[in-house]
Amino acid sequence: MRSLRHRTLINAVAAAALSVAVVSIALFAYIDAVTLKRFDRVLEDRHTQLVVVLSDDAQDPAALEKGLIDPAYQRPYSGRYWQVKAPDGTVYTSPSLFGATLVAPMPPTDRLGRWTGPSPNGGQLRGMQQRITLGNGSVWTVTVAETLTSLLAERYETRKSLLIAFGIVAAFGLLSAWLQVAVVLRPLGRLREEVATRWDRGARLDPNDYPSEVAPLVSDIDVLLARNRETVARARRQASDLAHALKTPAAIVRNELVTLQEHGRDVGPALEALGRLDAQLRRSLARMSAIHSAEGVGGPIHVAPTLDRLSRLFGAMCARQGKTLEVANAPDLQVWMDRQDLEEVLGNLLDNALKWGRTTIRLSAISEPGGAVLCVEDDGAGIPEAERARVLESGARLDVSVAGTGLGLAIVSDLVSAYGGRLELSTSVRLGGLIAAVHLPHHAGLLAG
Repeated sequence: MRSLRHRTLINAVAAAALSVAVVSIALFAYIDAVTLKRFDRVLEDRHTQLVVVLSDDAQDPAALEKGLIDPAYQRPYSGRYWQVKAPDGTVYTSPSLFGATLVAPMPPTDRLGRWTGPSPNGGQLRGMQQRITLGNGSVWTVTVAETLTSLLAERYETRKSLLIAFGIVAAFGLLSAWLQVAVVLRPLGRLREEVATRWDRGARLDPNDYPSEVAPLVSDIDVLLARNRETVARARRQASDLAHALKTPAAIVRNELVTLQEHGRDVGPALEALGRLDAQLRRSLARMSAIHSAEGVGGPIHVAPTLDRLSRLFGAMCARQGKTLEVANAPDLQVWMDRQDLEEVLGNLLDNALKWGRTTIRLSAISEPGGAVLCVEDDGAGIPEAERARVLESGARLDVSVAGTGLGLAIVSDLVSAYGGRLELSTSVRLGGLIAAVHLPHHAGLLAG
């Protein structure tokens, strides 16, 4: 099942990531252009400074370095260079070039030209070159250059700062998206809770309590709940009517068979068949009743009163047979089940234990996460693991020497599953015989079974 919350968050994250990527690319491109423009502006200022000094010292170009006092021009391979080419072809360079010369990839022109080329000691240079005509008519080629190290470092630091900023913005964006999704989906969560609680109370849902986008859905669900309540009530009435309708003919047939038996007729097989028929009908009616009870039950019930009542009843029966019934009751334990169905379940399990247990039967109730476990165990022979699934089938009997229909455990399994629980059969660690563990939830959903 795909979660609407997860899908919304994934879409929000994908949209945010795409937006951040597009903005980052555009912003990085803009930053690269701005830093290059600033870098070129500094180079242009140095070129202008060199032209001014050259105009003053054109008669003695060797004295140019005295007029350019930047220490970087004096340090070999500092990354900052200047070069002047005289009309006669003589080349004057900054000490930082350390005997090398700058070679622009283009011929000089009267317009200031920008270029990128290799540095004397490795790396890349960004340079500016222009042909200058001085007042005396002489033509000089003036070049300044600087390595791109400082430009690349500035870009790196700027990008790193932006990435950190984007990371912080993304974190807050994700948190904001999560909060927005939670707020937007809150009415759906509230609707889910109210559907369950109002179904139990038989109350109506009010579309006016929800946002306009959800109100039509609430109205439809309210109509569906009303129809389901009517269907459940009608089905329960029909099940009850059917039970009463079948009891009378079955009783008449049984009385006739008993009369014939009293007159010496062999009707044992017929009585046994009628007993099995009664048991099958009882199982089917119990299943129907349990399903509709699970759908319409009003809330959880305390287990203790039922355990107390059954312990008194079966305790007396055990005493008559010389057996002992141990009870471990949990006073505050609750399960979501109709009390009559709970008594049916535990009564069937205790009846089986009374038949097969040798000396001791134990009835206990404990809590587990999300529900409760009701256990009936005995010190009898138990049921082999390979046969445990078969005894839950309709009419399955492992030992026909003991009277019964073989439907007790099947009825228990049907009733328990109708309430969203399960029946587990295993070997009792405490007594050594069979332990039948009934797992039931604390709460029920809208539909069970």
